[in-house]
Order: sequence, then C-alpha cells, then structure tokens
Amino acid sequence: MTAVAAAPSLGAKGRVRPLAALRQTGTMAWRSLVSVKHNPLELVDYSITPIMFVFLFTYVFGGQMAGSPKEYLQYALSGIIVQNTLFMSMYTAMSLNTDLTKGVFDRLRSLPIARSAPLFGRIAADLAKQLWAMLLMIGLGALLGFRITGGPGGFLAATLMLMVFAAAVSWTAVLIGMVAGDVEKVQVFAFTLIFPLTFTSSAFVRVDTMPGWLQAWVHVNPVTHLSDAFRGLLLGGEAGRPVLWSLVWAAGIAAVFIPLAMRAYRGRT
Repeated sequence: MTAVAAAPSLGAKGRVRPLAALRQTGTMAWRSLVSVKHNPLELVDYSITPIMFVFLFTYVFGGQMAGSPKEYLQYALSGIIVQNTLFMSMYTAMSLNTDLTKGVFDRLRSLPIARSAPLFGRIAADLAKQLWAMLLMIGLGALLGFRITGGPGGFLAATLMLMVFAAAVSWTAVLIGMVAGDVEKVQVFAFTLIFPLTFTSSAFVRVDTMPGWLQAWVHVNPVTHLSDAFRGLLLGGEAGRPVLWSLVWAAGIAAVFIPLAMRAYRGRT
C-alpha cells in the first residue's frame, strides 16, 4: 500500500497512468490474496467447503442417482464445480461490502491510486481463489475415480470458459456488495438466487428425468449451459452448443451488470 502511494504514477493532469493503474491493481489483488495468510479461516471457504461438496454429493447421492458413487461422480463433478464457482463469486460481494462498512475504501481514496484499482484487484484475487478451488476439486475427483477423457485441450478450454463466466458473474456480485446494507443481506440474497438456479439445472441430474414443465426452464437456465459445456469439454462429449450459449450468457451478464456495478461503485466510493 505504501509502495503504491509513493510511486510516481500520476500524469500531467493528475490522472493515473494506465501502466501504473495496472500495477496498482496487481498490488490490490496481492493484498487480497495475502489476507488468507493472516486469516486462515478463509481456507475453509476456498478449500474445505469444496472438498465437502465433492464428498457429500458423491457418496450421499451417488448410489441413488447412478448406481455407484464413481459413475455419479463422472457426471456430477462438473456441476459441483459450477455450483461452487457461483457461490464463491458471492464472496466478492461480501468482501467489498465489508471493506465499505469498515472504511477501507475511505482510506484508499486518500492514496494517489486509480479509483478502479481496489475493485479490479478484488475481482482478480477472487478469480485466482476460484481457480484454486476448481483445481482442488478436480484433483480430489481424480483420487475418487473421476477421469478427464477430453484431453489436455479440453481441460484448458473448460478452465478458461469457467473463468470467463466467473468474471462476468463477479460484476453481479459487485453490484450486490455495493447496494446491500450489510454482509448478512449479501448472504441471504446469494443463497436465495444461487440455490434455485443450480438445483433446477443439469448440474446434478439429467434433464430428461425432470417433469416436462420444469424442463422448459432448465433448457434456458444459464447454469445448465455452463454445466453441460464444462462437462462436455472435460469428458470430450458434445460441447459446441453449450459453450456458445455459456459465452452468450457471460457476455449478456457483463453487458448488463458492469455499467450498473460501476455506477454503484462510483456512488459508494
């Protein structure tokens, strides 16, 4: 933080130079990542919770859903990762809301840094944490019998697509964090929104097992497209159409929520 303030980053008109703003964003991202060292309880959210999701869904639902935990894991792990990614995106909202209520942004405003650096740094750090959780879940899944049959290319494409979608959803989290009165309201909103979306999708069960009236919604649910795309890329199955729709949804979410989130951010900071 001191290094950021001391750097000669201002241009002739008092504006922060682009390269300096990028460097300051990296500093803010590192600040968020280092906080895990000083607050080990964050490891519960980013490590223990994903592990619990994998074990619970595999061994509680596996026998009923697919006849064996291993067979269900091969189908459901992609959905579990997608669900965890959506839940973790709400941590961005909670962290931003906490920084606002504790006056962190008030202190940052006094520094000669880009106004957007704390926000973009937070998003970048949270995407890094989401990547860690995804890799952890895939590694655990491999130990339990999950196999990536789509090859290295499919794995890299699936990872990139998930991070792109997570980056888009992060802007909804930014908006929630800005307008919510406190962290408790952020949590209530997150659970109210994400649980119905994930459980009325193809994340955990096949669509053709659902009632016809529900299938109509499931087929347009963005979580269905994302789960099918991630699963198809990892396993080498049909992925073209789900990937296309996932990217369309990501672009639409970003187009709607980035302006709204930035407007709310400027209003609060």
